[in-house]
Amino acid sequence: MKKILLYEYLSGNGDADRYADRYADRCVSAELRMQGSAMRDAVARDLARSGHVALTCVAGHDEAHDATDTALAIDWCPAPFAIPPSRFLAAEARRHDAVWVIAPETDGVLSTLCEAVEPSRWIGCDAATLHIASSKRRTARYLALAGIATPRAWSVEAPLEVACNASAWVVKPDDGAGAVDTLLFHDYRMAEYVFLRRVAAREHVTLEEWISGDALSLSLLCTRGHAELLGINRQHIGIYDGQVAYEGLTANAVSLSSEKASAFRSLAARVARALPGLAGFVGIDLVWHPQRGPVVIEINPRVTCAYPALADLLDTNIAASVVAEHFGLGDDFKRRRYAA
Repeated sequence: MKKILLYEYLSGNGDADRYADRYADRCVSAELRMQGSAMRDAVARDLARSGHVALTCVAGHDEAHDATDTALAIDWCPAPFAIPPSRFLAAEARRHDAVWVIAPETDGVLSTLCEAVEPSRWIGCDAATLHIASSKRRTARYLALAGIATPRAWSVEAPLEVACNASAWVVKPDDGAGAVDTLLFHDYRMAEYVFLRRVAAREHVTLEEWISGDALSLSLLCTRGHAELLGINRQHIGIYDGQVAYEGLTANAVSLSSEKASAFRSLAARVARALPGLAGFVGIDLVWHPQRGPVVIEINPRVTCAYPALADLLDTNIAASVVAEHFGLGDDFKRRRYAA
Protein backbone atom coordinates (compact mmCIF):
# COMPACT_ATOMS: atom_id res chain seq x y z
CA MET A 1 0.00 0.00 0.00
CA LYS A 2 1.58 3.29 -1.15
CA LYS A 3 0.96 6.48 0.82
CA ILE A 4 0.31 9.32 -1.63
CA LEU A 5 -0.45 13.00 -1.06
CA LEU A 6 -2.53 14.68 -3.79
CA TYR A 7 -2.25 18.47 -3.82
CA GLU A 8 -3.98 20.77 -6.31
CA TYR A 9 -2.56 24.27 -6.04
CA LEU A 10 -5.53 26.52 -6.77
CA SER A 11 -8.26 24.61 -4.94
CA GLY A 12 -5.78 24.23 -2.07
CA ASN A 13 -5.45 28.02 -1.74
CA GLY A 14 -1.84 27.87 -2.86
CA ASP A 15 -1.73 31.47 -4.02
CA ALA A 16 -5.32 32.65 -4.22
CA ASP A 17 -4.54 36.28 -3.44
CA ARG A 18 -1.90 36.65 -6.15
CA TYR A 19 -4.13 34.99 -8.75
CA ALA A 20 -7.11 37.12 -7.74
CA ASP A 21 -5.04 40.30 -8.06
CA ARG A 22 -3.48 39.33 -11.39
CA TYR A 23 -6.72 38.31 -13.06
CA ALA A 24 -9.34 40.30 -11.11
CA ASP A 25 -10.56 42.17 -14.16
CA ARG A 26 -11.31 38.88 -15.94
CA CYS A 27 -12.81 36.97 -12.99
CA VAL A 28 -10.98 33.81 -14.01
CA SER A 29 -9.47 32.83 -10.67
CA ALA A 30 -12.74 31.28 -9.50
CA GLU A 31 -13.06 29.44 -12.82
CA LEU A 32 -9.50 28.14 -12.59
CA ARG A 33 -10.13 27.03 -9.04
CA MET A 34 -13.18 25.02 -10.10
CA GLN A 35 -11.14 23.43 -12.88
CA GLY A 36 -8.48 22.57 -10.33
CA SER A 37 -11.00 20.93 -8.01
CA ALA A 38 -12.42 18.90 -10.89
CA MET A 39 -8.97 17.61 -11.86
CA ARG A 40 -8.06 16.81 -8.25
CA ASP A 41 -11.31 14.96 -7.58
CA ALA A 42 -11.05 12.89 -10.76
CA VAL A 43 -7.49 11.81 -9.97
CA ALA A 44 -8.49 11.10 -6.36
CA ARG A 45 -11.37 8.85 -7.42
CA ASP A 46 -9.11 6.85 -9.71
CA LEU A 47 -6.41 6.46 -7.06
CA ALA A 48 -8.90 5.44 -4.39
CA ARG A 49 -10.49 2.86 -6.70
CA SER A 50 -7.14 1.27 -7.47
CA GLY A 51 -7.15 -0.43 -4.07
CA HIS A 52 -3.41 -0.03 -3.68
CA VAL A 53 -3.12 3.55 -2.42
CA ALA A 54 -3.51 5.16 1.00
CA LEU A 55 -4.56 8.55 -0.31
CA THR A 56 -4.52 11.94 1.38
CA CYS A 57 -6.02 14.93 -0.47
CA VAL A 58 -5.60 18.58 0.42
CA ALA A 59 -8.87 20.51 0.78
CA GLY A 60 -9.30 24.25 0.33
CA HIS A 61 -10.14 26.50 3.26
CA ASP A 62 -13.79 26.81 2.20
CA GLU A 63 -14.31 23.15 1.27
CA ALA A 64 -16.28 20.82 3.52
CA HIS A 65 -14.90 17.28 3.62
CA ASP A 66 -15.04 14.68 6.31
CA ALA A 67 -11.57 13.91 7.62
CA THR A 68 -12.00 10.44 6.14
CA ASP A 69 -14.14 9.73 3.07
CA THR A 70 -15.19 6.17 3.85
CA ALA A 71 -16.95 5.72 0.50
CA LEU A 72 -13.68 6.10 -1.42
CA ALA A 73 -11.12 5.64 1.37
CA ILE A 74 -9.73 9.17 1.03
CA ASP A 75 -8.23 11.10 3.93
CA TRP A 76 -8.59 14.88 3.68
CA CYS A 77 -6.28 17.40 5.27
CA PRO A 78 -6.77 21.19 5.29
CA ALA A 79 -4.70 23.44 3.08
CA PRO A 80 -1.90 25.15 4.98
CA PHE A 81 -2.36 28.55 6.57
CA ALA A 82 0.39 31.18 6.70
CA ILE A 83 3.14 28.98 5.22
CA PRO A 84 4.20 28.69 1.57
CA PRO A 85 2.94 25.62 -0.32
CA SER A 86 6.55 24.61 -0.97
CA ARG A 87 7.27 24.30 2.77
CA PHE A 88 4.03 22.41 3.29
CA LEU A 89 4.89 19.93 0.53
CA ALA A 90 8.47 19.48 1.72
CA ALA A 91 7.19 18.46 5.15
CA GLU A 92 4.36 16.26 3.85
CA ALA A 93 6.61 14.51 1.34
CA ARG A 94 8.60 13.02 4.20
CA ARG A 95 5.40 11.45 5.54
CA HIS A 96 4.35 9.94 2.21
CA ASP A 97 5.83 7.61 -0.37
CA ALA A 98 5.01 10.07 -3.13
CA VAL A 99 3.47 13.47 -3.82
CA TRP A 100 1.28 14.23 -6.84
CA VAL A 101 0.91 17.96 -7.54
CA ILE A 102 -1.46 19.63 -9.99
CA ALA A 103 -0.47 23.27 -10.47
CA PRO A 104 -0.07 25.88 -13.22
CA GLU A 105 3.30 26.57 -14.78
CA THR A 106 2.58 30.32 -14.52
CA ASP A 107 5.14 32.31 -12.51
CA GLY A 108 7.19 29.13 -12.02
CA VAL A 109 4.66 27.70 -9.56
CA LEU A 110 4.90 24.07 -10.65
CA SER A 111 8.70 24.19 -10.87
CA THR A 112 8.98 25.68 -7.38
CA LEU A 113 6.78 22.97 -5.89
CA CYS A 114 8.78 20.29 -7.71
CA GLU A 115 12.02 21.61 -6.22
CA ALA A 116 10.54 21.27 -2.73
CA VAL A 117 10.06 17.52 -3.07
CA GLU A 118 12.73 14.84 -3.27
CA PRO A 119 12.84 13.65 -6.91
CA SER A 120 12.11 10.02 -5.99
CA ARG A 121 8.87 11.11 -4.30
CA TRP A 122 7.70 13.44 -7.09
CA ILE A 123 5.05 11.99 -9.41
CA GLY A 124 5.26 13.62 -12.82
CA CYS A 125 7.72 15.37 -15.10
CA ASP A 126 11.21 16.05 -13.79
CA ALA A 127 12.50 19.51 -12.87
CA ALA A 128 14.48 20.05 -16.09
CA THR A 129 11.47 19.24 -18.26
CA LEU A 130 9.20 21.49 -16.19
CA HIS A 131 11.67 24.32 -16.76
CA ILE A 132 11.43 23.82 -20.52
CA ALA A 133 7.67 23.29 -20.72
CA SER A 134 6.97 26.28 -18.46
CA SER A 135 8.08 28.58 -21.30
CA LYS A 136 6.41 28.53 -24.69
CA ARG A 137 9.56 29.88 -26.32
CA ARG A 138 11.87 27.32 -24.71
CA THR A 139 9.44 24.54 -25.62
CA ALA A 140 9.31 25.68 -29.24
CA ARG A 141 13.11 25.76 -29.49
CA TYR A 142 13.49 22.23 -28.12
CA LEU A 143 10.77 20.85 -30.38
CA ALA A 144 12.14 22.66 -33.43
CA LEU A 145 15.51 20.98 -32.87
CA ALA A 146 13.65 17.66 -33.13
CA GLY A 147 11.99 18.73 -36.40
CA ILE A 148 8.55 19.22 -34.80
CA ALA A 149 6.41 22.01 -36.22
CA THR A 150 5.73 24.96 -33.89
CA PRO A 151 4.50 28.54 -34.52
CA ARG A 152 7.10 31.00 -35.76
CA ALA A 153 7.84 33.47 -32.98
CA TRP A 154 9.43 36.92 -32.70
CA SER A 155 12.84 37.31 -31.16
CA VAL A 156 15.37 40.13 -30.95
CA GLU A 157 17.73 38.17 -33.20
CA ALA A 158 15.04 37.32 -35.77
CA PRO A 159 12.01 39.65 -35.87
CA LEU A 160 9.12 38.25 -37.86
CA GLU A 161 8.91 39.13 -41.55
CA VAL A 162 5.31 40.10 -42.22
CA ALA A 163 5.34 39.00 -45.84
CA CYS A 164 6.44 35.42 -45.15
CA ASN A 165 4.45 34.74 -42.00
CA ALA A 166 0.81 34.36 -41.08
CA SER A 167 -2.11 36.69 -41.75
CA ALA A 168 -2.69 37.06 -37.99
CA TRP A 169 -0.51 37.17 -34.89
CA VAL A 170 -1.00 36.50 -31.19
CA VAL A 171 0.57 38.12 -28.13
CA LYS A 172 0.36 36.02 -24.97
CA PRO A 173 2.17 35.24 -21.71
CA ASP A 174 5.20 33.02 -22.25
CA ASP A 175 4.16 30.98 -19.21
CA GLY A 176 0.39 31.47 -19.39
CA ALA A 177 -2.49 29.03 -19.21
CA GLY A 178 -6.09 28.97 -20.34
CA ALA A 179 -5.73 31.75 -22.95
CA VAL A 180 -5.51 34.36 -20.17
CA ASP A 181 -4.11 37.71 -21.44
CA THR A 182 -3.96 36.32 -25.00
CA LEU A 183 -4.65 38.86 -27.77
CA LEU A 184 -5.11 38.30 -31.52
CA PHE A 185 -4.13 40.89 -34.14
CA HIS A 186 -4.58 41.02 -37.90
CA ASP A 187 -2.23 44.03 -38.13
CA TYR A 188 1.34 42.92 -37.50
CA ARG A 189 2.52 46.42 -36.62
CA MET A 190 -0.08 46.68 -33.87
CA ALA A 191 0.82 43.21 -32.59
CA GLU A 192 4.50 44.11 -32.39
CA TYR A 193 3.69 47.44 -30.71
CA VAL A 194 1.61 45.74 -28.00
CA PHE A 195 4.24 43.03 -27.59
CA LEU A 196 7.10 45.52 -27.13
CA ARG A 197 5.07 47.60 -24.68
CA ARG A 198 4.35 44.54 -22.57
CA VAL A 199 8.03 43.56 -22.69
CA ALA A 200 8.95 47.09 -21.57
CA ALA A 201 6.51 46.63 -18.67
CA ARG A 202 8.56 43.54 -17.67
CA GLU A 203 5.91 41.06 -18.74
CA HIS A 204 7.14 37.70 -19.99
CA VAL A 205 5.24 37.53 -23.27
CA THR A 206 5.67 36.02 -26.69
CA LEU A 207 4.61 37.21 -30.14
CA GLU A 208 3.97 34.45 -32.63
CA GLU A 209 2.02 33.64 -35.75
CA TRP A 210 -1.59 32.57 -35.33
CA ILE A 211 -2.09 29.04 -36.61
CA SER A 212 -5.42 28.53 -38.37
CA GLY A 213 -7.08 25.13 -38.28
CA ASP A 214 -8.64 22.65 -35.85
CA ALA A 215 -7.67 23.35 -32.23
CA LEU A 216 -6.99 20.01 -30.54
CA SER A 217 -5.19 18.56 -27.57
CA LEU A 218 -3.57 15.19 -27.02
CA SER A 219 -3.72 13.43 -23.66
CA LEU A 220 -0.70 11.21 -23.07
CA LEU A 221 0.68 8.77 -20.55
CA CYS A 222 4.45 9.35 -20.66
CA THR A 223 7.40 7.48 -19.23
CA ARG A 224 11.13 7.55 -20.02
CA GLY A 225 10.94 8.81 -23.59
CA HIS A 226 7.78 6.92 -24.53
CA ALA A 227 4.18 8.14 -24.86
CA GLU A 228 0.85 6.32 -24.98
CA LEU A 229 -1.94 8.28 -26.66
CA LEU A 230 -4.99 8.23 -24.38
CA GLY A 231 -7.28 10.67 -26.14
CA ILE A 232 -7.61 13.28 -28.89
CA ASN A 233 -9.71 16.18 -27.66
CA ARG A 234 -11.27 19.15 -29.43
CA GLN A 235 -10.64 22.52 -27.83
CA HIS A 236 -13.29 25.22 -28.01
CA ILE A 237 -11.67 28.61 -28.59
CA GLY A 238 -13.56 31.90 -28.84
CA ILE A 239 -12.33 35.32 -29.98
CA TYR A 240 -14.06 38.42 -28.64
CA ASP A 241 -12.78 41.85 -29.73
CA GLY A 242 -9.33 40.38 -30.17
CA GLN A 243 -9.33 38.56 -26.84
CA VAL A 244 -8.77 34.81 -27.19
CA ALA A 245 -10.83 32.73 -24.75
CA TYR A 246 -10.64 29.06 -23.80
CA GLU A 247 -14.19 27.69 -23.61
CA GLY A 248 -13.63 24.08 -22.66
CA LEU A 249 -13.10 20.89 -24.62
CA THR A 250 -14.77 17.77 -25.92
CA ALA A 251 -12.84 14.71 -24.82
CA ASN A 252 -12.12 11.93 -27.34
CA ALA A 253 -13.62 14.04 -30.11
CA VAL A 254 -11.35 12.33 -32.66
CA SER A 255 -11.33 8.55 -32.70
CA LEU A 256 -8.10 6.78 -31.83
CA SER A 257 -8.73 4.58 -34.87
CA SER A 258 -8.97 7.52 -37.31
CA GLU A 259 -6.36 8.39 -39.93
CA LYS A 260 -5.26 11.45 -37.96
CA ALA A 261 -4.66 9.31 -34.88
CA SER A 262 -1.70 7.65 -36.60
CA ALA A 263 -0.10 11.06 -37.19
CA PHE A 264 -0.79 12.05 -33.59
CA ARG A 265 0.80 8.87 -32.23
CA SER A 266 3.89 9.62 -34.29
CA LEU A 267 3.93 13.21 -33.03
CA ALA A 268 3.53 12.08 -29.41
CA ALA A 269 6.44 9.65 -29.79
CA ARG A 270 8.67 12.38 -31.24
CA VAL A 271 7.77 14.81 -28.45
CA ALA A 272 8.49 12.16 -25.81
CA ARG A 273 11.88 11.44 -27.37
CA ALA A 274 12.68 15.17 -27.56
CA LEU A 275 11.73 15.63 -23.89
CA PRO A 276 12.44 12.29 -22.19
CA GLY A 277 11.73 13.80 -18.77
CA LEU A 278 8.01 13.93 -19.54
CA ALA A 279 6.30 11.57 -17.10
CA GLY A 280 2.77 10.75 -16.03
CA PHE A 281 -0.26 12.49 -17.52
CA VAL A 282 0.79 15.10 -20.10
CA GLY A 283 -1.16 17.29 -22.51
CA ILE A 284 -0.12 18.68 -25.89
CA ASP A 285 -2.07 21.63 -27.33
CA LEU A 286 -1.88 21.78 -31.10
CA VAL A 287 -3.59 22.99 -34.24
CA TRP A 288 -4.13 20.79 -37.28
CA HIS A 289 -3.19 23.13 -40.11
CA PRO A 290 -4.64 22.27 -43.56
CA GLN A 291 -1.19 22.33 -45.20
CA ARG A 292 1.34 21.90 -42.38
CA GLY A 293 -0.48 19.20 -40.43
CA PRO A 294 -0.11 19.20 -36.63
CA VAL A 295 1.58 22.32 -35.21
CA VAL A 296 2.38 22.12 -31.49
CA ILE A 297 1.32 25.22 -29.56
CA GLU A 298 2.44 24.15 -26.09
CA ILE A 299 3.05 21.21 -23.78
CA ASN A 300 1.25 20.95 -20.45
CA PRO A 301 3.55 18.86 -18.20
CA ARG A 302 0.81 17.92 -15.73
CA VAL A 303 -2.80 16.80 -15.39
CA THR A 304 -5.02 18.93 -17.64
CA CYS A 305 -8.73 19.74 -17.86
CA ALA A 306 -9.13 16.75 -20.18
CA TYR A 307 -8.47 14.30 -17.35
CA PRO A 308 -11.94 14.36 -15.68
CA ALA A 309 -13.73 13.78 -18.98
CA LEU A 310 -11.34 11.06 -20.13
CA ALA A 311 -11.55 9.35 -16.75
CA ASP A 312 -15.28 8.89 -17.33
CA LEU A 313 -14.80 7.57 -20.87
CA LEU A 314 -11.83 5.23 -20.65
CA ASP A 315 -11.80 1.76 -19.16
CA THR A 316 -8.19 2.23 -18.04
CA ASN A 317 -7.54 3.70 -14.60
CA ILE A 318 -5.23 6.52 -15.69
CA ALA A 319 -4.04 7.56 -12.24
CA ALA A 320 -3.30 3.98 -11.23
CA SER A 321 -1.24 3.59 -14.41
CA VAL A 322 0.74 6.74 -13.56
CA VAL A 323 1.48 5.46 -10.05
CA ALA A 324 2.41 2.02 -11.37
CA GLU A 325 4.94 3.57 -13.74
CA HIS A 326 6.33 5.83 -11.02
CA PHE A 327 7.00 2.96 -8.61
CA GLY A 328 7.82 0.41 -11.31
CA LEU A 329 5.02 -1.86 -10.15
CA GLY A 330 4.02 -3.14 -13.59
CA ASP A 331 1.37 -5.84 -13.65
CA ASP A 332 1.33 -6.12 -9.86
CA PHE A 333 -0.63 -2.89 -9.71
CA LYS A 334 -4.25 -3.16 -10.86
CA ARG A 335 -4.96 -0.60 -13.57
CA ARG A 336 -8.59 -1.31 -14.36
CA ARG A 337 -10.90 1.47 -13.29
CA TYR A 338 -13.02 -0.57 -10.90
CA ALA A 339 -10.29 -2.80 -9.54
CA ALA A 340 -11.13 -2.02 -5.93
